[in-house]
Amino acid sequence: MQTAASVSDMVFGFFEGTEWVSPSSPESCSDISIGDDVEAEEEEEEAQQHDKAAFWEAQQQLLHAILSKTSSLEVRVRHDVVEAVSQSRAASVKACTCARQTTAAVVECWGCLLRDVSDRLRTMGHNSALCRSKWRSSPDIPSGEHSYIDVLDAKRGTTARVVIELRFRGEFEMARTGEDYNRLVGLLPEVFVGKAERLRGVIKIMCAAGKRCMKEKRMHMGPWRKHKYMLAKWFGACERVLPKIAFPVERLTGPTRARPPKASMLTFDLLEKLPGFCIVNS
Repeated sequence: MQTAASVSDMVFGFFEGTEWVSPSSPESCSDISIGDDVEAEEEEEEAQQHDKAAFWEAQQQLLHAILSKTSSLEVRVRHDVVEAVSQSRAASVKACTCARQTTAAVVECWGCLLRDVSDRLRTMGHNSALCRSKWRSSPDIPSGEHSYIDVLDAKRGTTARVVIELRFRGEFEMARTGEDYNRLVGLLPEVFVGKAERLRGVIKIMCAAGKRCMKEKRMHMGPWRKHKYMLAKWFGACERVLPKIAFPVERLTGPTRARPPKASMLTFDLLEKLPGFCIVNS
């Protein structure tokens, strides 16, 4: 009897010292539910990482595809832009006609540089001009203005527009971004020379990437980085400023002019070809 009582005490003593929960009790169901929630969160996080990787890979492929293509017109203008910038740099301060001419000779005035390059392109036979776009503020974007160069090429009743932006990569650089976005920016040429429709495609890709980057970092995207604002820079209402002294615009053809080698903007970087080139914003 003592042995039986001792065993009974041991058994009941064990259950009294340890909380026992029935598999069907609310506490047990709660533990199972927590485990399911953790597993679901892990699966969701894994899916988000996969979606993130797929997005950035797709953006890289799209950007590479649009920049690797080129046309004979773009190749011709790009070749002349290289030469025009080289000549303008060699002219140094002589190219500057504004009040900033008192600066050091190694420093180029940005506004005068654009004007000088545009004028030199006209002497090479292009219908080029310095473009100044300006837009008013709206509920979506603030007001702003931008200067760049374009070339109009009329052929067979249609006019193709080639946009020239001498600091293109810098237009998309942002602070506190991630590696994925910076990798895309690194694919951009420092100097963009391309048709308007090609530029539209690049802007769309980069603005979508910038929006995604800010969302991933849970940061607010400035209105000056939005798609509508970036489009206004090159596609808003603009004034084409022609030189005061009209240069003859003649199409140069025939064997007197060597055909430039075909190359995409992926390998086109004027600042790398022109070491020591320094620019001061106007």
